[in-house]
Amino acid sequence: MTPFLGEVLGTAILIILGGGVCAGVSLKNSFAANSGWIVITWGWGLAVAIAVYAVGQFSGAHLNPAVTLALAFKGDFPWNDVPPYILAQFIGAIIGASIVYLHYLPHWKETEDPGTKLSVFSTGPAISHAFSNLLSEIIGTFILVVGILSIGANKFTDGLNPLIVGFLILSLGLSLGGTTGYALNPARDLGPRIAHFFLPIPGKGSSNWGYAWIPVLGPILGGSFGGLFYKAVFLGKVTLHFWIVLGIMVFILLILYFLSKKSPLSSSNQNLAA
Repeated sequence: MTPFLGEVLGTAILIILGGGVCAGVSLKNSFAANSGWIVITWGWGLAVAIAVYAVGQFSGAHLNPAVTLALAFKGDFPWNDVPPYILAQFIGAIIGASIVYLHYLPHWKETEDPGTKLSVFSTGPAISHAFSNLLSEIIGTFILVVGILSIGANKFTDGLNPLIVGFLILSLGLSLGGTTGYALNPARDLGPRIAHFFLPIPGKGSSNWGYAWIPVLGPILGGSFGGLFYKAVFLGKVTLHFWIVLGIMVFILLILYFLSKKSPLSSSNQNLAA
């Protein structure tokens, strides 16, 4: 299996299992309906672990553009391979979301709320507030990347690393996921959102493109800075990229902060999403 196909297949498995648990919890007349956030976070943690087990030997199982960028900034991954990896991840995410749609085919018509249907595919904020939402995604993805790199620096019994990464995802969901549904992954959010837009889902409503940039930009910034932070603080190698990415991140957050002072907070109608 080529690394490209590995990233396609691994990301598809991630979305099938992760989006699948969102569908089971959110859609009407599912046996798992209304089983709650704990089930969703466990489902996503296990989805990551299984996907990494499946394709780790072929591609390294990035499954996430933020992780790919973090490894490139850290110097562990060639920049020439970044575009094909990210393309593969988006393709896999769209395929995975389409399979979830087919698996739960009769349940879409039974579920009236469009926001609930969208939550199966993509994330949304518990409270709509651009500054806070972007900051949440930055923090969550920063912890994800630093956590993954820290796990990789330790020696575990052969085969345990993916399981530990799965527990990291579970921990992030339980501790930090309640604000935005913890996308932490541009492909995980934007790929299924694109699938939602094109799939013939009964009564699906809007794909919420106005929010879609946050679970893309936030993970890119948080993941990239996470890789540079690990390199600077854990390995003692400070680079110019560290200051550039930090400056860009602070600049964007400051702009959103001052803009948010002019806009009141508003609640989001999107249901459970991870």
